[in-house]
Amino acid sequence: MIDIKYIRENPEDVIGRLAAKGYDAAVDIENLLGLDRERRTLIGETEALKAEQNRVTKLIPKYKKEGVDISPVLKKMKELSDSIKENEERLREVEDRFNSCMLVLPNLPDPDLLPGGKENNQPLRYFGKTPKFDFEPKNHVDLCTELGLIDYKRGVKLSGSGFWIYRGLGARLEWALLNFFIDTHLSRGFEFLLVPHMLGYECGLAAGQFPKFKNEVFWLEAEGDERHRFMLPTAETALVSLHYDEIIPESELPKKYISYTPCFRREAGSYRATERGMVRGHQFNKVEMVEYTLPEDSDRAFEELVESAENLVKLLGFHFRTVKLAAGDCSASMARTYDIEIYIPSMNGYIEVSSVSNARDYQARRGMMRTKRANGKIDYVHTLNGSGLATSRILPAIVEQNQNADGSVRVPEVLQKYLGFDLIK
Repeated sequence: MIDIKYIRENPEDVIGRLAAKGYDAAVDIENLLGLDRERRTLIGETEALKAEQNRVTKLIPKYKKEGVDISPVLKKMKELSDSIKENEERLREVEDRFNSCMLVLPNLPDPDLLPGGKENNQPLRYFGKTPKFDFEPKNHVDLCTELGLIDYKRGVKLSGSGFWIYRGLGARLEWALLNFFIDTHLSRGFEFLLVPHMLGYECGLAAGQFPKFKNEVFWLEAEGDERHRFMLPTAETALVSLHYDEIIPESELPKKYISYTPCFRREAGSYRATERGMVRGHQFNKVEMVEYTLPEDSDRAFEELVESAENLVKLLGFHFRTVKLAAGDCSASMARTYDIEIYIPSMNGYIEVSSVSNARDYQARRGMMRTKRANGKIDYVHTLNGSGLATSRILPAIVEQNQNADGSVRVPEVLQKYLGFDLIK
């Protein structure tokens, strides 16, 4: 969540930056600041009443010793106790409303981002050349079907639309990709974790996905059940909650994690005609990078995560571009995001395979994730995340960018050691 002190001192800046994200915050900020003032007034009044209660309490043994009638003191004590109870009940109500307002506010976009949505995204750099063919290229759905890599029909039969089955060399290619991603990240100093695929509500809250987007995940139990768990939409949700309500010594930062998980998404709404096959689905595999850093190190850590994601795509030999997202295209929890987009020939365009984002202290405040400095000062950490990578769009890019006239597909060199062959036919 956003620092309430910053909101108090800079309400116009907060309203303006959230407007760049497409969020009309004027009324919400006015309401929030009103609740904040009421909350602080009630806290001050309650503390004053408790101080008076303590003072009066000390009079009772003194008056008894002196033989003074204590009935007026007892009456005063009752009045103070009733007032304190009334204030505390009111304070709980105000704090609940205050916290609800704080939790729905999106993160502030970094000041250098352009306002608006996708139309204002900025390509920063391109790598490699757009594939050219001297034959009529096929799309990935046909290639994967003809080569027996993916069984779309039986995936739908098992689970409905938005699901598929990796078969034979397709399953081996998928597994090779995941092993390549993990090995590369390990060589760059990440710690590998295998996390639960079912998470509690607090994980979604810390990540910034709840309460606003709680209907976009698959829930296992009904709201109100003792265990209210959901299937993770990304390993980020688990990894950014790993240090929930913890204080990390400064000497232990940065913490750099990766995790492989399947990801489960509702993906509500209709798909574009070009988004066939594996481009968009309800379940896909992904290796996720998450880093906890000191605030002063998060800009450098962000650039390193972008470079880590780009490096994987370069090693696979793809033509791709890196895009700086406009404020309105960044997710609610993120202050800054760069997308790595690979070229899919059949779509005649680029599609995202990695989003690298800096949440700054937004997630850390929601999850009370802090660091203790060498001098004893307590600060919130910064959290960053990036896909490294999602496979469901990488595999289509492999078969489309590396296809041959005879329908075979060249295996990227970095994957050949995992597969033992260089051609799928």
